[in-house]
Amino acid sequence: MCKLFINGDTAHWKSSTRSLRIDGMVTSVRLENYFWNTLEEIAARDHMNIPQMLTRLYHESIDAGHDLGNFTSFLRVCCMRYLALQLTGEIPANREIAINTLDADSILASEIQKRH
Repeated sequence: MCKLFINGDTAHWKSSTRSLRIDGMVTSVRLENYFWNTLEEIAARDHMNIPQMLTRLYHESIDAGHDLGNFTSFLRVCCMRYLALQLTGEIPANREIAINTLDADSILASEIQKRH
C-alpha cells in the first residue's frame, strides 16, 4: 500500500502560495500542488479562473453564514468532496459539464441519505 503513495509524483505534495484580492483585500493561500490542480479543474468546468472561483466560494460561504476562519482548510475539503462526488457519480467525470448546471439540492440530499 505505501509504495503506491510514496513513489507517486513528489510534485503533488509540494506547496505553493498564491495571492488574490477579495473585496479589495489581498490575501494569500498556500496549498499543495495537488489541491491547486484540483481547484483549477473545478474552476475550468464553470469557465472561471482560480481567483474568480475562490472569490465566489468566499462570498457564497459568507452569505450562507459560514465562519471561514481557515479558508485554506475549506478549500482542501472542497477538493476532496469534488473528487469523492465524482467517484460516486454525483458529479460527472466529463469536464465539459459545468458544476453550476448540476442539481446541488439533489446531490446534497443524496449525501445526507447515504450517511444514514
